[in-house]
Amino acid sequence: MQSILRVFAYLRHYPGLATAQLLCAIGMTAAILVFPNATRHVINEIIPNPQRHGDFPLWIGVALFGFLVKDGLNSLRIFINNTFEQKVIFDIRSDLYEKIQRLPLSWFDTRRTGDIMTRVVEDVTNMERVLIDGIEQGLVAALQVLSVGGFLFYLNPAVAAWATLPVPFLALGAWIYSTRGRDRYRNQREASSDLNALLHDNISGVRQIKAYAAEADEHARFNRFSNALRHSTLRMMRWWAVYSPGMSFLRMSGYVLVLACGGQAVMDGRLKIGDFAGFLLFLSLFYEPIDRLNSLNQMLLSGRAAADRVFRILDAVEEPNARHGKLLPAHIRGAVRFDKVSFTYQEQPTLHGVTLEAQPGQTIALVGATGAGKTTVLSLLARFYEIQAGTITIDGQDIAELAKCSLREHLAYVTQEPFLFNGTVRENLLLSKRDASETELWAALTAAHAAEFVSKLPRQLDTNVGERGVKLSGGEKQRLSIARALLKNAPILLLDEATASVDSETERQIQDALDRLMENRTALVIAHRLSTIQNADCIYVLDHGTVIEQGTHTDLLARGAKYAELCRKSFLQEPEPSHGHDAAL
Repeated sequence: MQSILRVFAYLRHYPGLATAQLLCAIGMTAAILVFPNATRHVINEIIPNPQRHGDFPLWIGVALFGFLVKDGLNSLRIFINNTFEQKVIFDIRSDLYEKIQRLPLSWFDTRRTGDIMTRVVEDVTNMERVLIDGIEQGLVAALQVLSVGGFLFYLNPAVAAWATLPVPFLALGAWIYSTRGRDRYRNQREASSDLNALLHDNISGVRQIKAYAAEADEHARFNRFSNALRHSTLRMMRWWAVYSPGMSFLRMSGYVLVLACGGQAVMDGRLKIGDFAGFLLFLSLFYEPIDRLNSLNQMLLSGRAAADRVFRILDAVEEPNARHGKLLPAHIRGAVRFDKVSFTYQEQPTLHGVTLEAQPGQTIALVGATGAGKTTVLSLLARFYEIQAGTITIDGQDIAELAKCSLREHLAYVTQEPFLFNGTVRENLLLSKRDASETELWAALTAAHAAEFVSKLPRQLDTNVGERGVKLSGGEKQRLSIARALLKNAPILLLDEATASVDSETERQIQDALDRLMENRTALVIAHRLSTIQNADCIYVLDHGTVIEQGTHTDLLARGAKYAELCRKSFLQEPEPSHGHDAAL
């Protein structure tokens, strides 16, 4: 129930709309009583008295006016409710997305993309039904039950007592359904999320599936997940198949009781025929909203299961200083120091007492075998993860105390696997500098040796690159990624195999651009190629998360230790010249 209350807590942001909707509901409830009362009056007072037949058209008009008011207010209420509900849903989605952006990368490492998408899109939509039906049906139905029920007891307390006899049993049935059906709805939402996650993975990896001729196996796996969703949905529907007809029978028994007791009262002269007819009309108005409340119970269970999943994200622990913390000055020197830094990733020790330093304007190279911890060093500097021991400072300022937005504004990061968003070249570049001019964009592209191929694209800067840049080659994507970092013009550069996806000729061109870019800037570079690191001011050799050597390229070769061994094993070497062109797919 707590999740439902949290959903309704969003309503307080719009008190005017909430009040307007309540007034419409009250007006509708009053208008709905007009027709049964008009019918009762016509049968009791007009039809038996010929001298009052002239009033008949008036009461017909009164009855018609009652329906006009009811439906007019209902139309206004629906319009207000839809506006109200969409505003609240917008707020929930906005809060959810903002929260997702503030979550640490470690949270995403243990979550499936398809599951997150299901929560943002489908689960929030199911929460929307709680707002629509919880307010639109629940409020109106509750008011109608109370007002019509009170009027029934005013007309004839004895018959009204028999008419409402099934109500406690209806309430008991609703309680049993709510308590025992909750897990079924939760399981159904989880099964739906699992299917969406699998579908997302398979669509993203469709090339691999085709390459390994795994279509039949993946189809079978999809069917297994789909079958799990079918079973969980059927379990939920079987429970509803018993609950809904059972509640209907209890409601109909109320009509039978009124027919029996009210009919006997009419035959005994204790109840007028008009009052009896009006009582039957009122009874339909009494049980009809109870029927809606029973249906609402199913929707609330589904909405609650969805809300639980959404609020699990909203309640997740944010990354430290996601919104608050100290700010770095606009202009920094760029002195970076790791002092005895240790880090454990998911109970797996990754770095052990790493100490390294980069003076302002220096280029520091990180080398080592796969898994040595090189990328982890860059990730910790960008505070994608939080260290367990030691300190990392920039110009003597502990980055753990900094607001992450301030820290990252001073960093430019080029990853080993370039990522481009499904948008235009321009949109991907502007990610690093939102107000960049056309001249600045082309200057960055020229420096990254990307201007030539961009100028040949159908719409140049406004060409859509496709999902994850699928319309470009690997080398072209990397050059755009480098251009994006160049455009940011940050004082600290993080380059993780920035030239790994290009041929040797393009690498030399980009390296020239990077050399110019790194002048008077601090750069931490991960590379396996000598051309990238041989001119570094200092090279740190990592092995199993520990710095085992440091020095210049010449010094480390002369020592004949791990670095020299890596060179001898061709781990660090110049690639063979490439004679082909990395064409776009």
